[in-house]
Amino acid sequence: MDRRTFVAKSALGTAAMVTAFHIPSFAQNRKLRIGLIGSGWYGMVVAKAALKAGDVEINAVCDVDTSHLKKSADELQSLQGSRPREFKDYRELLAMSGMDAVIIGTPPQWHALQFVAACEKGLHIFCEKPLAYDVEEGKAMMRAAEKAGNLVQVGFQRRQSEAFKRAKALIEDGTTGKIYQVGAQIHYNPVLEDTSVQEPPASLDWDAWCGPAPKLPYRPNIGHKAWRLEKEYGNGHLVDWGIHHIDIIRQIMNFGMADSFITKGGNITLQGKITTPDTLVSTMDFGGIPLIWQHRLWGAGDLNPQFNNGVFLYGEKATLFASDNKLVLMPAGRNQKQQEMDIPTPDMQERHVADFVNAVRAGNRNMISCTVEDAFKSTTTVQMAMASYETGREVKWDAKKMTVVESKDAAKLMARPYRSGYKRPSV
Repeated sequence: MDRRTFVAKSALGTAAMVTAFHIPSFAQNRKLRIGLIGSGWYGMVVAKAALKAGDVEINAVCDVDTSHLKKSADELQSLQGSRPREFKDYRELLAMSGMDAVIIGTPPQWHALQFVAACEKGLHIFCEKPLAYDVEEGKAMMRAAEKAGNLVQVGFQRRQSEAFKRAKALIEDGTTGKIYQVGAQIHYNPVLEDTSVQEPPASLDWDAWCGPAPKLPYRPNIGHKAWRLEKEYGNGHLVDWGIHHIDIIRQIMNFGMADSFITKGGNITLQGKITTPDTLVSTMDFGGIPLIWQHRLWGAGDLNPQFNNGVFLYGEKATLFASDNKLVLMPAGRNQKQQEMDIPTPDMQERHVADFVNAVRAGNRNMISCTVEDAFKSTTTVQMAMASYETGREVKWDAKKMTVVESKDAAKLMARPYRSGYKRPSV
């Protein structure tokens, strides 16, 4: 399939794909059988959410850390009454018969290879965000899913937040007036692990954990859970955590991809401790509406701590602040008062995973709340913002061609070379 045909098909979106592939409804007389790839902290969060959805069995787990593997298998056995099979190599898990779907909860450098391999097995997939480490991986993942015709849900669980849904409704009913600018931020002070180079834990196969990414000398601050602020694995705060806000802003505002990106920042207090910026300001232009991201991983953050983590929608009639569980509306004009609305959604993760489980059981693509194509747009947005930071220049994006324009340096960042022994997916 050539690029033009692929882009045209992708642009049709979810509705068109329903007619392209027949997904039979799932047999109602047995449990949905799901394999878990990456059974550490968040992989288990997703797996337990799947169990809560009901009529699900985690029948296999995979992790390159034997400690994670045993602990997850023990806990799942306790929760579901049956012990899943245990694997260190995800390819062995995928070769097992009798699975309907997989959860991919590994760090981003592994997503593409595991996702494409699962597509080739015809399995449905719940994949954690970001979709991929780089842009070309994301494209390969979209092509693999299109070819397989499987159901894919990507882990942007804030799409389930009732507060963000209400924010969208307030904009659409005219309460805020036209939105001319959007802001987003998550300021916090990270608690860092030990930065000294040392031998990895005996249970951890560090070479396999690094996978196709560069194999850096092991230290706890780039390993389990702490990899998010390491450039080679997590690619920093905007890509790891900020991506949630970029994704939900796209949903609220019906944005596609930004046209241009200008990002500035650096390490002010964490130099030598992390390899991604502790201070960042990025302006992403969505068809004339600027989205301004900022973060500071030091100090006190915002003057009002309630605004440290959330989204700001600046309209001509009102400014609206939205977070996971709360809205603050400030009407324009004199002598106005803020209106605060507590709208909690404590089960965002459970709802998001349940959407996937129910979609697979019903064979209904319309029940998916975050497709691979939509996740690609949110992921590529933050990747291009970081490309601007890395190159020190404005980066422009051509949505039709799905590529960077006018910047050879930024174009090079769309596909990171794989480490020896690994081959990039080329579906």
